[in-house]
Amino acid sequence: MENKLFSDYLKILNVSIKKPSMNALSELIKSHLFNIPFENISKLYYKKLFDLHYIPDFELYIEGIKKYNFGGTCYSNNYYFNKLLKHLKYEIILCGADMKNADSHIVSIVKLDDQEYIVDVGYAAPFLSPIPRDLATEYQINFGEDKYILSPKDENGFSKLNYYKGGSLKHGYTVKPFSRKIKDFDEVIKSSFNPDSTFMNSILLVKYGKDSSKIIHNLSRTDIKNKKYINRILTGENELMNEIEKVFKIPKEIVRESISQISRYEDAWN
Repeated sequence: MENKLFSDYLKILNVSIKKPSMNALSELIKSHLFNIPFENISKLYYKKLFDLHYIPDFELYIEGIKKYNFGGTCYSNNYYFNKLLKHLKYEIILCGADMKNADSHIVSIVKLDDQEYIVDVGYAAPFLSPIPRDLATEYQINFGEDKYILSPKDENGFSKLNYYKGGSLKHGYTVKPFSRKIKDFDEVIKSSFNPDSTFMNSILLVKYGKDSSKIIHNLSRTDIKNKKYINRILTGENELMNEIEKVFKIPKEIVRESISQISRYEDAWN
């Protein structure tokens, strides 16, 4: 059954199995960010439908992508991509990353040609290729008015990444390069379903293309193309549902069921 799920996963990404390499890994990362969104509609929907307080299992994750054009937030997107890369024989570990709280995020570290790289398809960020960890100076990713800066490893071997929007620091994370299992994150994942948690009180969907992205954040839509921004405020929840269906192909009735649980909209970027 798991082999069938991996096969379906690769079909969604529209990539074939290749020997581990930098080019093959970059292709997989781009394909994931181009085809599978960061989104929390599925999180809200599965909580209401199944009273789910954890990431969907592998079968449900793949089914949600195929049936509803779902993706996921960091724990599901990064965990299942980690599983896929392991299946494809990459030398990879799952790691915790601290934000405001410990293990608020997870990433993967891949080792290729004796060099380590951060792989993160769950940060709603344009990390379209492996991010090198073995740095002498800062590593910078620019995308429109967004800037991501990774610092060289500190004395503990930790990697610090900061995200700036319009010149202002919004948030970031610190990667702890120790191999972990998904069960190590049980409590923090369950707490992300608490009524006061960020993704129970906000909407965020992001999908990337080549030099472009489409973002719906609460009652706003942003399109970025060749560094040009088009921002639009949505008139209300009906337009929000229409835009999510039009842009992300998630059925409107699914979106309606999901957002009915939200009593207030909070800033997902904070």
